Amino acid sequence: MTYKTILVHVNYGERAARRVSVAAQVAARFGAHLVGFHAISTGRIPLNLAMETGLTLREHQSRLEKGQKIELEESFSAAAQAAGVTSYEFRASPVDVTRSFTINARYADLSILGQAEPGLGVGLHPGLVPEVVMASGRPVLVVPYAGEIETLGKRVLVAWNGGREATRAITDALPILKGAERVDVAVFNPEGKGHGEMPGADIGLWLARHGVKVNVMDERAEDIDVGNLLLSRVTDRGSDLIVMGAYGRSRFAEFILGGVTQTILESMTVPVLMAN
Repeated sequence: MTYKTILVHVNYGERAARRVSVAAQVAARFGAHLVGFHAISTGRIPLNLAMETGLTLREHQSRLEKGQKIELEESFSAAAQAAGVTSYEFRASPVDVTRSFTINARYADLSILGQAEPGLGVGLHPGLVPEVVMASGRPVLVVPYAGEIETLGKRVLVAWNGGREATRAITDALPILKGAERVDVAVFNPEGKGHGEMPGADIGLWLARHGVKVNVMDERAEDIDVGNLLLSRVTDRGSDLIVMGAYGRSRFAEFILGGVTQTILESMTVPVLMAN
């Protein structure tokens, strides 16, 4: 298994450019086809204004959309070429970004999105990551809005609880894990969760058989929640990527009660590969 098609969300801003650069580097590493996807999100013209201005405003809006597409496509192509990607394409859709990106993600091996940055308001689509993770059936790599990304996938921290979501995530991350210098598997509060007599041993052996350099850690999250303990271990171990299952319970429950996925999406310090 490897990544043959990688999809990345393309929009405006410095952070978007960095996200595209990360996607291009990942595509170059695996010799994958890179797809840049932009959802044209110019707002709908109010009916009364459309009646007053006729076609003038519509024509201006159409030219604006075309100009945006050309500008983004040129910057995307430049990033792909700079990373040495030989196969790439740019797509633009007039359909809502959450719906259109999710559909396109089903035809990619890995999707790359940006962490929603608080306080910036319209255009960030804070529900985009959860929707793509839950509805696409594919893994999603989320790039944080803060900090520099010097490496990705050299020192990986895997959050393992023996659940279906974690199983999906660790399997989907195998192409990266095989090339990592070190993979730490953190088993959190394993009692009574079907981990076996030696918690983490089975998943450690499974990874080792795939040629992964793995280290299993038994973690206790008593005075601190699992999400924050996971972030703490990222700092302790110098990890540059987290691999984890997402939404082991419903999104609504996580939103109301809190949860590991919610904590990581809000406070991530390194890229996170997650799956449901």
